[in-house]
Amino acid sequence: MKSKEKSVLDKIFSAYESLYKAEKKIADYVINNQEKIIEMTVSELADESNVSEATIIRFCKKCDLKGFHDLKINIAKEMVDSDGNETSNDIDSNNISQSLQNILANKIEELKKTISMMDEEIIKKILNAIENARLVQFAAVGNTIPVALDGAYKFNQIGIASVVNTIWETQLAFAYTLTSKDVVIAISNSGSSKKLLDLIDIANERKAVTISITKHENSPLASKSKYQINMATREKLFLDEFSFSRVSAMMVIEILYLLLTAEKKDSYSFISRHEQSMVDDKI
Repeated sequence: MKSKEKSVLDKIFSAYESLYKAEKKIADYVINNQEKIIEMTVSELADESNVSEATIIRFCKKCDLKGFHDLKINIAKEMVDSDGNETSNDIDSNNISQSLQNILANKIEELKKTISMMDEEIIKKILNAIENARLVQFAAVGNTIPVALDGAYKFNQIGIASVVNTIWETQLAFAYTLTSKDVVIAISNSGSSKKLLDLIDIANERKAVTISITKHENSPLASKSKYQINMATREKLFLDEFSFSRVSAMMVIEILYLLLTAEKKDSYSFISRHEQSMVDDKI
């Protein structure tokens, strides 16, 4: 499975944090009015978004689109390809049933897009590096720390020595102990965390294999990493202020874990020993 091109929405979500205020107005309008966009002219979109036509062109370029016409063509094509399975961003506590369906539909789409962007050859190389590593360091700050904790737990469970720490200074100090036999997996929504960039620089200097998990393949963190896994997030559909969903990142970790479990011959013996060690803690 080769990686597939991102959808228009995913391109917008990836670029969102790097957009200027006026460009975000366009992004917000496109996200919430895809059907209308198909029938609009660039001047009509400029009026609706209260921006200039030149800003729309810059917005399209930042979202890896050739221009406004390319934006419309791609949205129209994606609507046809969806076979009428539309998703809504409406959430209303007075209509829990429909809200749950809307959330489910968007989360499914989020996961499907994340998987579709995975490159088979890159994944194989990542799995090989992890399986043969002396140890794996998971690195994260803020909102992605729970993902790193989950990753280290899962990897240790199948016999892949892994470390993670919630204290940034400890993460950084540990990076100086890395060798060419080690792997670093850095997890970041934007891929622009200065702390993680510093850690990846150290890991690269120590000749460790560096892997990043981000939503932006052109981010500084992705550029500094030897391998990169790109994920899709759809939280902007639900929240006015951008918020990072950990669902896609957690799934990337789950995918690596399951593939490693299937590949590693002694993984089940490690899992069994781990489970046996906790028997007395269960009723």
